[in-house]
Amino acid sequence: MLRRFLKAKIRDIKITGADINYEGSITIDEEIMERAGILLYEEVQVLDVENGNRFTTYAIKGKRNSGVIELNGPAARMGVVGDRIMILTFAYLSESEIGAFKPVVIRGNAK
Repeated sequence: MLRRFLKAKIRDIKITGADINYEGSITIDEEIMERAGILLYEEVQVLDVENGNRFTTYAIKGKRNSGVIELNGPAARMGVVGDRIMILTFAYLSESEIGAFKPVVIRGNAK
């Protein structure tokens, strides 16, 4: 049996932009994606600390070390520039993997 666990959490991060005309997704600084182990087009959950919105989308790479966190397409309506958010990913683990597994938790660009 597989169970679903938190794989990575990016916390203390702020939205830096929004583009309603893009097809969808969240743009994340490539360096932050790598630190969190998030792959291009991987499903992510986004939680907006300011307004309580929670939604699912997929990640695309932003310019490395730019600090970019941009909501795209319909997601651009879910938060505004400056909102603090969390980005979560999950993984399915077998019973034998659970005991040794630890999620990655990183801090982002919020000051």
